[in-house]
Amino acid sequence: MKKYMKNRLLALFIGLVLLSGCESRKDTIHIATKPMSEQFILGEMLALLIEENSDLHVKITKGVGGGTSNIHPAMVKGDFDLYPEYTGTGWLVILKKDSLLPPDQLFSELQKEYSREYGLKWVDPYGFNNAYSLAVSNEMAKKYNLKTFSDLALYPDLFTFGAEYDFYEINDGYADLCAYYNLKFKKNLDMDIGLKYEAMKSGKIDVINIFTTDGQLSHANLTTLKDDKHFFPSYYCATIVREETLKEHPELEGILEKMNGILTDQEMADMNYKVDVEHRTEREVAVEFLKKKGLLNPQLSYGK
Repeated sequence: MKKYMKNRLLALFIGLVLLSGCESRKDTIHIATKPMSEQFILGEMLALLIEENSDLHVKITKGVGGGTSNIHPAMVKGDFDLYPEYTGTGWLVILKKDSLLPPDQLFSELQKEYSREYGLKWVDPYGFNNAYSLAVSNEMAKKYNLKTFSDLALYPDLFTFGAEYDFYEINDGYADLCAYYNLKFKKNLDMDIGLKYEAMKSGKIDVINIFTTDGQLSHANLTTLKDDKHFFPSYYCATIVREETLKEHPELEGILEKMNGILTDQEMADMNYKVDVEHRTEREVAVEFLKKKGLLNPQLSYGK
């Protein structure tokens, strides 16, 4: 009898622990970010707004390797609830579209197809456009008189190109760029976003794709080349969230909408600079910005 009661009590205890774990999981919003400072800052901004305006807890998975290619299937599976994504990446990498639309029309189509195919919702964009370009060292730009993408084509098989995994996968990425401009590189390397500048500095690569909001750019001894034939599309950033998560936490959508249109290209670049160059923490920079915008209590400390 004692053994029976002991087993019953043990089973009840395990059940309560499991139930508590399930409730904890339901009340925790899991945010994913790609391995770059901009995403780290945006992840902190989203977490701060959620915790400031609800009773929900937030867990950030920082710097998921492989970026979109690994985050998207994890979102569909339910491992993550939301993450910051770029319209051009969603359109080209996930939906694998061959042609581009004007930004407003493209966003509307993204919303429809993501909802229908994946049960995911795009919340309206933050405001900034983190578009692609190409950059070379100032010395190389001067030596070879490089000013435009077309100028690179004049020197086939001379330069080594470096970019993150996503850039090699998107329809209008590396392969299409090379075909469009008739570019021929000596070789190309796949690396995480945050490692490209160090690789440029060490001479491991000669040409990189860059983003227009990149904080490291102004202090990296690099020359940004002009996209003289207008190849690259727009990359507006917005939150993607699971529709199932919104059903469980209907208050969440209104909170996420607080990010709508609050960031210009320059403001995003300035925050990236503070993290990448001044070595301030992502959370500190996010708190400072949100307080400036009146979205956090200026009297409270939110940690570093």
